[in-house]
Amino acid sequence: MTERAGDPMQTVVQTRPIDAVLLDMDGTILNSIKAAERVWQAWAERHGLDVATFLPTIHGVRAVETIRRVGLAGIDPEVEAAAITQAEIGDVEGIEAIAGVQEFLAGLPAQQWAVVTSAPRALALRRIEAAGLPVPPLLIAADDVETGKPAPDCFLLAAERLGAQAHRCLVIEDSIAGIIAAERAGAAVLVVTTTHHRPMTVRHPAILDYRDIALSRRADGAISICHASEAATPSARLSCILQAAGSVGSGQGRL
Repeated sequence: MTERAGDPMQTVVQTRPIDAVLLDMDGTILNSIKAAERVWQAWAERHGLDVATFLPTIHGVRAVETIRRVGLAGIDPEVEAAAITQAEIGDVEGIEAIAGVQEFLAGLPAQQWAVVTSAPRALALRRIEAAGLPVPPLLIAADDVETGKPAPDCFLLAAERLGAQAHRCLVIEDSIAGIIAAERAGAAVLVVTTTHHRPMTVRHPAILDYRDIALSRRADGAISICHASEAATPSARLSCILQAAGSVGSGQGRL
């Protein structure tokens, strides 16, 4: 990490070099809460669960793990999760992109970003399409790992396939499970809070949406990704440099 200090009245700026950006999907690049909760509410009601207590537990983790955690007798979690996935693929009404994310993604170098989600691949692609977002150069979905978030496996795999090291990646997340997974992977973390119903206490920089981020290209081709608000406290600011294409990891970008 490097520092740049100006005159005594200037705040010290800390810059963390990164090689790739790894973004969660639901709640991070798109808002699918209404669609997801319609499907899960119907499932919870069929199984006699308290909906108000149950629904907050579905976000940020794989469906099969949510079902296993409930511990219902006489059901197959894999079968139930597959049925829920099909229902979610069929219900994309109201899914929309998080404000400013299209411009943010368009500003990232090709082959240096990925979407890393707890959703199955088919559902992820359907929601990305419904939100009008581009298909990512790399998608790591629930199908790709044996253990989902908060385990770090998904972020470690994404970094590896991009030819980067996880500790030199920026993870953008919205859920506690995802944040813990990113921390365990050793990545830098930025939290998106636009879908949060209540304040989340985290030690990472946070933004409401992507209009709070400023991207600028440097003379060497690298991209500076910074918190757009100078009013934010130093600990709440994001300041990093996405390395120029060709300098990432081994430079091979294994996809």
